[in-house]
Parts: sequence; structure tokens; C-alpha cells
Amino acid sequence: MIPIRSSRPDDAPVLFDVWLAAVRSTHDFLSEEDIGFYADLVRDQYLPAAALLVAVDGDDRPVGFLGMTGCRIDTLFVDPSWHGRGVGRALIARACEGGPDLTVDVNEQNSAARAFYRRLGFREVGRSALDDSGRPFPLLHLALDGSGRGGPTGA
Repeated sequence: MIPIRSSRPDDAPVLFDVWLAAVRSTHDFLSEEDIGFYADLVRDQYLPAAALLVAVDGDDRPVGFLGMTGCRIDTLFVDPSWHGRGVGRALIARACEGGPDLTVDVNEQNSAARAFYRRLGFREVGRSALDDSGRPFPLLHLALDGSGRGGPTGA
């Protein structure tokens, strides 16, 4: 069982490190300039203000996090050294406690994330040519089937 708790203000530096390591591991389509652009937003605006679910190790050190607005997953990042160990699945399962009709946007170029969400039962329901910052990184809009079939605990 992976412990999950609410974020605390003092988590922000470690969560930023998790974000940066995950982006460098999975977003090979981004240039260093692009990463710098997003890093400033994440570090200075998003993390200080967001209420997040945080997956932690046995020493209460964050290894992954998930942010939501309503039933929409805004962000999900897991430390690459924890990939494949159920952290993302556990965070999604916790998110489902608020209702099974989750949605998420995923970068079209991020094949690992697309495969992860597909394994959990998400399906494509739309596409945008630009990301939320208006940059040319297409997003796939995904939705989890709220019927309970193929959800995070049954995929």
C-alpha cells in the first residue's frame, strides 16, 4: 500500500524536483527552453497554490503527486525511480473516490502517459492542437468510463 496524504507547504521544493525529474524522463519532445518555461510556472505559481494528493515513501518523502479541479486531473507526476511501482495507479484510485467520471489531458507526444491512462480505462474523447499555455504541444482529452468497468483497480 502506497501512503497518500494531502500536500503541505513545505512539500513544494521536493514536489518540484519530482516534477522536473518526471518531465525530463517522459517529455523528450520538450526542449530545454520549453522545460524552463513550464518550470517557472510550476515552481512559482502552481505548486505554492495547489491542493495536491501526495504519494510518499516510508520516510514521508513525496514520490508522486496528483492535482485536481473537480473531476478533472490537472497534473500527475511520479518520480522516475518509482515508475512501475503502482504510485500513479494509487493516486488515480484515490482520485476516483470523489466519483468515477474522471477526465485528464495528456500530451499527445507522451506515449508512456497515453499507455498508462489507457491501461486504467481512460479513452480519448477529444484533441486540442495547442496545450493550455497556447504552445504547439497537442493534447488528447481522455475520460474514464464511470460505469466501473476497467477502472484503476480493475484494469
